[in-house]
Amino acid sequence: MAIEQIKMPQLGESVTEGTISKWLVSVGDKVNKYDPLTEVMTDKVNAEVPSSFTGVIKELVAEEGSTLEIGEIICTIETEGGDTQEPLTKANIPTEETSGQEATASKDQENKGRYSPAVLKISQEHGIDLTLVSGSGAGGRITRKDLLKLIESGTIPVGGQKEAATTQAVVEQVVKQEQAQHVVPLSQGLPAVNIPVEAGDIEIPLTGIRKAIAANMLRSKHEAPHAWTMIEVDVTNLVAYRNSLKDDFKKKEGFNLTFFAFFVKAVAQALKEFPQINSMWAGDKIIQKKDINISIAVATDVALYVPVIKRADELTIKGIAREISELANKVRTGKLGSGEMQGGTFTVNNTGSFGSVQSMGIINYPQAAILQVESIVKRPVVMDQGMIAVRDMVNLCMSLDHRVLDGLVCGRFLQRVKEILENTSKSTTSIY
Repeated sequence: MAIEQIKMPQLGESVTEGTISKWLVSVGDKVNKYDPLTEVMTDKVNAEVPSSFTGVIKELVAEEGSTLEIGEIICTIETEGGDTQEPLTKANIPTEETSGQEATASKDQENKGRYSPAVLKISQEHGIDLTLVSGSGAGGRITRKDLLKLIESGTIPVGGQKEAATTQAVVEQVVKQEQAQHVVPLSQGLPAVNIPVEAGDIEIPLTGIRKAIAANMLRSKHEAPHAWTMIEVDVTNLVAYRNSLKDDFKKKEGFNLTFFAFFVKAVAQALKEFPQINSMWAGDKIIQKKDINISIAVATDVALYVPVIKRADELTIKGIAREISELANKVRTGKLGSGEMQGGTFTVNNTGSFGSVQSMGIINYPQAAILQVESIVKRPVVMDQGMIAVRDMVNLCMSLDHRVLDGLVCGRFLQRVKEILENTSKSTTSIY
């Protein structure tokens, strides 16, 4: 017999942890390979984690409601064949305190020399010799948390010496800088706020998904310098064209032809012409993505999800409408797969669906921009020769990461989206 470990999988792009919402098995249950073991919740997806082995559940290491980082062990399975291994229990799982000692000694060190941009930045700012740091990440990789623990403890490994140097003055300086910049210290995460609870007030505990959303939004706002721009678009011809098609389209295809599909198609086409927008910040470089994968925001009563339309530039308007319908239905029925959340390169948010006419979106990290499609409203507009007419108008609001993008290219990008939309009509545009 052998003891195999099931670990927290990667359930979405930029997802770093997941919460065990419900166990679907108990200790002693017989499971087959690919049988669902547990339901895991992140800020991006609710998903079932399947078994990688056939065997008997030996131990449920993680409790329901607990949040674990990617790669942490959630349960063990006893399988037939191989040598018997000692079951991994909570007592011998490497903790944060021991991960730099006992756990590191037994880990594969293949990732030891690979550092993320965040780790490199912190090490350079505080003079940390990374060769003297024991990592707690996968394969012995050094994480940001490892360095922040060292800084908090007041001991930093300095190159050329094995002993640690006292750095209390450095810590105090960093804290003062963070406070002066109104930035939440990374070592503290989300700050606790002392708000008095009075009679009739309702305390709502934070779920794992709400904590993850808060952490990702905080990271995006603190790391990416947001800039904002807006353009006004006359979509009168588009509205008339879509309204002339929607009833027959629904009868023929079985799903709705929404305005949003036209906007996503226009954005995908413009991204192909302005590939700089389809980029991401990677610390010491900018990565311009080849595929145009549009993340769309889908809201439920408790959370906001961002499934991805892959290679949207290669799809027709009909194809995009089908993707929007299917992905939204999967989100609302809890059937969205983890693969459908990954690979997004640019986000389009249909804020107009609830009546918004102007908004500033938070960038879907690590993407470089997000576009808010606002509500289409009828307004009087001054036309040629000073004539006033009632037109269907929409605002397109774009938030951008100013490390990656400048106003000039974003302005040209929005102008191109505007041109495509204003020239959408029966005579110029096919939905197939």
